[in-house]
Amino acid sequence: MPSVAFFELRPDWVCEIVAPSTEHIDRKRKMRIYAREGVPHLWLVNPVTQVLEVYRLERGERYLVVPYPQSEDEKKVRAEPFEEIEIDLTRWWILPPPPGGS
Repeated sequence: MPSVAFFELRPDWVCEIVAPSTEHIDRKRKMRIYAREGVPHLWLVNPVTQVLEVYRLERGERYLVVPYPQSEDEKKVRAEPFEEIEIDLTRWWILPPPPGGS
């Protein structure tokens, strides 16, 4: 991996972990930059709200393909551009502390 401030080669997929302190940057500034640069797929993962948002670039604009999970029972997903791989979302989420403990 080159030790540089930025890459000139556009990635095919970007995954951002959304934190409350940076969510506005991820959703506004970074999404515009990724669309401008032609990144075809973007995931926003929010481990606190336990949602994976899958976006696809179409005609220069981002469109939400689908938020996961779509139901409380949905634990595993196949999300583009990696539909061939089943992803267990429960491994990504921040678990709440047990009642009465930390």
